[in-house]
Parts: sequence; structure tokens; C-alpha cells
Amino acid sequence: MKYLLLSLSLFISVYGFTQKSLTSSVNPFIGTDGPGNTYPGATAPYGMVQLSPDIGTPGWDRIAGYFYQDSIISGFSHTHLTGTGAGDLYDILVMPVNSKSSKRIEANGYRPFSAFNHQQESASAGYYQVELTDYEINVELTATPRVGIQRYTFPKDSASQVYVDLGYALNWDRATDTYIKVVNNTTLEGYRKSTGWAKDERIYFVMQFSKPFKSYTLFEGKNKVDQEATGVNTKIILNYATAEAEQLVVKTALSTANIKGAYASMNTEASHFEFDAYRKQTEAVWEDQLSKIKITTEDQDQKALFYTMMYQSMLAPTLLSDPKGAYKGADNEVNTAQGFDRFDTFSLWDTFRAAHPLYTIIQQERLPDFVQSLLAHYKETGLLPVWSMQGNETNMMLGYHAVPVVVDAYFKGFDFDAELAYEACKASATAADRSIPIYSKLGYVPATEENEDWSVSKTLEYAYDDWCIAQFAKALGKKEDYKYFSKRAENWKKLHDNKTNFFRPKTVENKFVEPFVAKEYTRFYSESNAWQYYWFVPQDIQGLIKKTGGSTAFEQKLDSMFSLYPKPTDKLPIFSTGMIGQYNHGNEPSHHVAYLYNYVGKPSKAQERIREILKTQYKNEPYGHCGNEDCGQMSSWYVFSALGFYPVNPAQGAYILGIPLFERAEIKLPGNKKFIISAQNFSDKNTYVKRIFLNGKPLKRGFITHSEITNGGELLFEMTADATDQRLEIPKPDQVYK
Repeated sequence: MKYLLLSLSLFISVYGFTQKSLTSSVNPFIGTDGPGNTYPGATAPYGMVQLSPDIGTPGWDRIAGYFYQDSIISGFSHTHLTGTGAGDLYDILVMPVNSKSSKRIEANGYRPFSAFNHQQESASAGYYQVELTDYEINVELTATPRVGIQRYTFPKDSASQVYVDLGYALNWDRATDTYIKVVNNTTLEGYRKSTGWAKDERIYFVMQFSKPFKSYTLFEGKNKVDQEATGVNTKIILNYATAEAEQLVVKTALSTANIKGAYASMNTEASHFEFDAYRKQTEAVWEDQLSKIKITTEDQDQKALFYTMMYQSMLAPTLLSDPKGAYKGADNEVNTAQGFDRFDTFSLWDTFRAAHPLYTIIQQERLPDFVQSLLAHYKETGLLPVWSMQGNETNMMLGYHAVPVVVDAYFKGFDFDAELAYEACKASATAADRSIPIYSKLGYVPATEENEDWSVSKTLEYAYDDWCIAQFAKALGKKEDYKYFSKRAENWKKLHDNKTNFFRPKTVENKFVEPFVAKEYTRFYSESNAWQYYWFVPQDIQGLIKKTGGSTAFEQKLDSMFSLYPKPTDKLPIFSTGMIGQYNHGNEPSHHVAYLYNYVGKPSKAQERIREILKTQYKNEPYGHCGNEDCGQMSSWYVFSALGFYPVNPAQGAYILGIPLFERAEIKLPGNKKFIISAQNFSDKNTYVKRIFLNGKPLKRGFITHSEITNGGELLFEMTADATDQRLEIPKPDQVYK
């Protein structure tokens, strides 16, 4: 009762009695249709548990386990990736059933399943509900950071059952070793070890039931065993007799270290069986996180979009350590995080661009733990992570983009071991793999015959990361390293072809590869083409303008980027979505491009394109993302751009100004500070910015700095119906702003 009263008090203090909660504006179904690859289930901010429905059949559309167009559910598993192109996790599938249906299909491995419909399904931040129509069982899900909680409401049936299936696997995932032990008639414990994108994933669990099961059948493969089962394919069927509307609560606590850690998760976070208390507690946590930005709008779709994008920006990184600090490390050992929470699921090729800069504003309390987690990975492996999850390095994508995340955090004043961080950055930039040695020697990555050669993309992205290390070295007084990495930061110039005015692949003999068609998708560009990668020199946009032929030529090329649409006969890959001309909002390399008009004195064109992207590429519906959401990057772009600014160079501490989507927004900051963004003369007709004021004074530059936001104040956009262009000061390429 004391716990319930405390949770209710927190719930009321956050929600109030009159104001509609922000969690109710969140629509977790956005991105569950189309290419978004999001999941609709229950999770806490940055939680270890992502408890969500699984359709149970494989495929690209079901990378996150669920696809809105489908009509069956095969169970509810406890781990999922958000918005990626990689099919992994889906650990610990649980499914309630009864005698009302015994249908089986080959597509889901002949597992129990039920039809469902979206009229009997709902979701909000921290909560998911669905009616399993074949069984007439209502399922509700919620979660604490490390514990998934399910509540089943059964009809009357003497043959109700709960399946716990550890052999269940989907897409890239495959179980390698599983274990179930019946501790007593209300408790199971065990583990699921698997391989997939994460080559060595380990999930240990404790599962507790609010009502004792009257009997059970335990399987090792097809063989029945008594109390313990070990093998690649284990499962248990728990038998119940249920009265009409009887409820059963199932709690599943996780650890990546050991079963002892799973018990610690249970004892710390889920000591009782009051489902509604957990739901309210998690909703209150979400409310607190979402209230870090308050917007003013009468458009309920816009409000739902904004707060869903905030919500989705907080689904990764995810907790890796248990309450005792133990976790499965990237060295395949059980390690202990001392003084910080260890996180993983770092989709860095995506998230270094906008998600991590957003965290430096609205997740200041967590940011040190994120950086400490990156450095822990370095201490475990000798390198910073590239794309890490579940204590594994997947080496997916390219670059060493933990570098800008670490460097950005350093310049913004977050507390961690700077010397260790610099050592880690330098080690990653001088590694003996990923084409780095030959890049260091030639100044570019030469083209090869490999399928994912990505030589142009690697060169451009390595050069950017090198700029970040150069700035870090300069700040730490490492003069020789500063000179060395500053020189490498200019390597982008070595692939620029003056004749075609594009970055082109070169052979090891320093000759451009022929033939060349800029709009074609070839192995030399990572999930992109030459048009989309042309703009990736965030460390020196001024230098890129000069290479392009000056401001007029650069503006014309930008115009062409947004107007040169693919022909019906062009072959577009799966990641070419959200197209506006050659601009591809469905994939990350394009994300900063609209803001580049500011660098040539054409902010009105930037404002037009930004508003167009906000309005056309995001929708408050299941098909609401134009591409993979990518662990918070797509949503963070929206949050920044809707507020009116964006980090073109993510590690520079400067945000290029765009156009606000709302009449007013208020960012809540530590120390009772606020940063207010307001739009004067706000209306549907006034779609341009005439003047900008910072703290009441006219702003003569086209950017604001990080400290100007975090110190609190007001940014006022004076809106107008007429395009207004002026050449404002832009960030200097050799400077980091604090």
C-alpha cells in the first residue's frame, strides 16, 4: 500500500488533475508500418527491456518483431531493436493460450498464435495492450528499466496455459544455448544465449507468476524433462485453470551477466505484482522525460508527432548493466561498471549526427554514463565502438563515430577522463583494420572489388572524425597530433573531381574509377550515391563551397539536389526512401543538407526545405517514418528541426538556425533554467524568418552555441510571409564553440 500511494503521488504530481499528460500524446505505432522498423511495445527510457509483440514470422518488414499490416501475434518477447535494418534479439518469448484455439502454421514454426485487430489494440509511452481474439485473452504490457511486466485477463477455461519459449528465433538471430529451471510453482529462472548480429548475446532471467501454476511440461527439444532443461531449443508450458476475467501477472527480470543479476533486477525494481502501479510509475518517468520540452500548438497531429519523436529518441542506447553494475562486456567477460550505468546499442553511424547532440541538451544527467560506456568498450577491446549492442561489436557501417560523440561531450564540459578519452579516439583512428592503414598512407581509401567497398564514404567520414580528434588534441595541448589530424581532416579534397564536381572513387594508382554516373548507387558509397555524399564535409563547408566553384555554384548544386528526381526506370535500393529530388531523408547522409543554404546567404531556401521535410516525411500514423528510424536519429532530426536549429557539425557546439514549427517551445534545463523558442507573428501564412533575436538583442549570425542554450534564455524568430535573405555569420571551420 505504501508503494501504491508513493506511485500515485508521483503520478499526480507529474500529470496534475487538469492538464492532459504528454505520454497520452505519444503514438508508439509510428514507424511500425513501411520502412520505419519500430516496435509498439512497452519500455522505460533507455531501458534494458523492450517488451513487445512478435508476429513470429521473419522478414525485413518484421525486423523489430512487429509489422502493422500483419494480423497474428505469436507471443511477446523482451528485447527488440528500434528502427534498425538488423534482425536480432527477440529474447524470451511468452504466449498465453487456452482451449479456444489450436491453430498452427509453418511460417512461425508451428508455435501458438492468435489473430488480432487494431481496433482492440492500444499503446502509449510505457504501455501496450492487445486482445488475442482467438483466445479471448487480453494482454497488457509495461516495463521498468530491467523488468518486463505482463498482465493477462483470461476467460473461464480449465486448460489455460502460458508458453515460455527460449528456442524462438527470428531473422538473423539463432539460439546457441538455453536453460530453464523450475524453482517452484511461481518462479522460473534461466538464460538464453544466442548469436546473430550480436555474435555472443547472453540474457539471464528470473520469471515470477502472481498465481502458482498447477502443473507444467518442460521440453529439451522434443523431449520432456523434469525440472531443468538445457539445449538450443527449450520451452515450458505452464498449466492453469482460470475463472472468468481472472488476471495473471508475469514479471521477467533480466541481466546480461548472470542469474544472480536477474534476481537483483527483480528485487530492486519489481518486488510486487501490482501491474497498474508499475504502469503508472513508468508513465510518470516518461512524463518527466517528455516534459523536458514543452511545445505550444493546437495541431494535435503535430503534438503527437513531436512527443513521439522525443519518445523514440529515448529508446536507445539501452541499459546493459544490472543493479549491481555487472554486465557482459565486449571482451566476452563479465565486467562491473563502477560509478556509472553501462549502456550499449550505440548505432553511431546514425546517431552521432543529431541524437547524441540532442542528449547533451536534454539528457545531461545520462550523458556521462553514455561516454563512460564508450570508454568501457575501449578498455575491453582497445577501440571505441563502431556499432555495438548487447556487449558485442557488430562492426556494422563505417567511420569511427564514437569520436565526435566523445569530443562533443568533452567540449560541452561533461566530466570524464579526458586523457583516456583522447587515447581511445587516437587508437580508433590509427587501428589496423577497416582500411585505416591505407587511408593513413594515401590520404584516401582506394576502390576495391568488394561488394560494400564504401571507399568514398569511408574517406569522407574518416576525414570528419579526424577533424574532431584534431580539435581534441589542440585543446589538450598535443601540438603534433593536432597538426597530423588536421592534415588528415583535409583528405576529403583528394577525392573531389573538378571535372564532374563530385567525390569519386579512386584506384590505388590515384585514378578515378570509370564509368561514373552521380545518381547511380554503387559499392563505393555507403547506402547512398555521389549526390547524397557530396555534402558530407561538415568540418569545412566553406572549403566545400570553394571547391564547388563559389556560393552561386554551391546554391545551384543544392537546388539540383532537391529537384533532380529519380526517373521511373532508375533502380533504387531499399534504403532510398523519403526522396525529394536526390535528397534522401530516409537515410542519414542527407540529414544536414537543407541547412547548408545558410552558408551561402540563402536561409529562406533552407526554411522552405526544412518545413517541407517536417511536413511530408513524418506523419502521425503507422507509416509515419520515411525510412528506418535508426535508434533515435530520425526522431532527433525532427525534434531539433521543429525547434528551429540543427547541429550541421555535430561536434562543433554550434547549431545552425532553421525555422520553428511551433509558436512556442520551452526546454527545461538543469538548475531551474529554461531556454524558450518563440515565434512572433506566427501563422500558416508566415513561413519565413525575417529577423532573429537572442535574449532581446538582434542576432547577426546564423547559429547559436550550446552554452547559449544551456545557460537559459530566449530565442525569438520574427516570422513573415516574404522570403528574407541575408548573409549571416556562420561557424568558423577551425573553431569549436562552447
